[in-house]
Amino acid sequence: MSTAIWVVVALVVVAVLAAAGYLATTRSRTARLRRRFGPEYDRVLEREGGRAAAERELRSREQRHQELELRDLDPRRREEYREQWVRVQERFVDAPEAAVEQADQLVTVVMGERGYPTHGFEEKVAHLSVEHGRTLDHYRRAHTISGKAATKEASTEDLRQAMVHYRALFEELLAPHGEGHHGKGEEHTTRNPAKHAPHAEQHTAERTDEHAGKHAAAPAAPAGPAAGHRGDDRTMRS
Repeated sequence: MSTAIWVVVALVVVAVLAAAGYLATTRSRTARLRRRFGPEYDRVLEREGGRAAAERELRSREQRHQELELRDLDPRRREEYREQWVRVQERFVDAPEAAVEQADQLVTVVMGERGYPTHGFEEKVAHLSVEHGRTLDHYRRAHTISGKAATKEASTEDLRQAMVHYRALFEELLAPHGEGHHGKGEEHTTRNPAKHAPHAEQHTAERTDEHAGKHAAAPAAPAGPAAGHRGDDRTMRS
């Protein structure tokens, strides 16, 4: 064959190898982002309307996340926050709406102490999604119910579910870095977050169920992570 033909063949081979390399890199990046962000990947994909735009957004979140100075909680502070959660949960018995509001505030305080921004719900979600993507649906559901509670549209069972959802993220934020984050997200969503809580919560949870029964018939647990997160669903009942 002539030199020109060899040149053409070489260019074709190079182009095929480059395309194969690009495709492999793209697939690897997509798989990595799906593993890291969990259900949040699909949420962003739907919102952005395409994979390329969605992955640009998620990579941007990763870059902003790297700029945060995140830190673990001191063990003593961790236990103090758990004690505060017990008090918030105890308040649910007599003032469920106020307890849900306090749960939201407590989760936000823990975020701040860990080093996360605490202004603007979507901004908080964006930063949390990098390491807590598999727990974000709990946080979104809790936030939605809190909005309904503010307008007196949430039932007692709704409010109980909000406490369960807040608890999921609360426990994950308390965990030392690397435990319950993106690498172990699926593990976290199936374990019982109440297993680390003080035993005093068991009595409080029983009283909470009695209170819920007096105020509203308990509907079926909502679909999605809350229904699958059986450990969290027992938080107010354990």
